[in-house]
Amino acid sequence: MSENLTYEKAIERLDEIVSLLEKNDVSLDDALKLFEEGTKLAAYCSEMLGTAKQKITTIEKD
Repeated sequence: MSENLTYEKAIERLDEIVSLLEKNDVSLDDALKLFEEGTKLAAYCSEMLGTAKQKITTIEKD
């Protein structure tokens, strides 16, 4: 993932991907590419949330 990709931008792109896939207006090849991109974005967001949770836990302990 790009270093300048924010959590908010990743979620925004995920929303776009979901909308495109829900329309059923893309070819199978494009749908697979979008699904792959969405999977990577979801993993990126999950990682970012995990990092934020660790930081919060550390702050709460101090």
